[in-house]
Amino acid sequence: MPAVFETPSAILGRVGERMGPTDWLEIDQRRVDLFAEATGDHQWIHVDPERAKDGPYGGTIAHGYLTLSMVNLFLPRLQEVRGMAMGVNYGCGKVRFPAPVRVGKRVRAVGQLISAEPVGGGIQAVVVVTIEIEGEDKPACVVETISRFYAETA
Repeated sequence: MPAVFETPSAILGRVGERMGPTDWLEIDQRRVDLFAEATGDHQWIHVDPERAKDGPYGGTIAHGYLTLSMVNLFLPRLQEVRGMAMGVNYGCGKVRFPAPVRVGKRVRAVGQLISAEPVGGGIQAVVVVTIEIEGEDKPACVVETISRFYAETA
């Protein structure tokens, strides 16, 4: 269940709150191949299972930027902001990829609201999203996401 904020301004009082975890999601070769097609990144470690068997990970791995892009899927599963006219992805702060995601592994996200402040008629929130890999000690990705939420007007 996502953390529910009844209005954008409700975010202000909940800094420090942890969110998640989300459900697990398997990273399959089809998803990796589609990402390679969309980005033009056809590095063999991602798209050639035969060659990758003899590589450093024993198989293909997801692109780091594919893992990062999964934040867009996971954020709405971590938080729900109600009473807003619009939410905007304002960008990211620090991004790290501590461990690769091997194809066939499952990932999920956890989050923590680390800051919130009024900005230009809305609320800017920074949530650190950690994408965990099932059975692994290190996460796949840790990113500071920056979102802006604008309240509905009467």
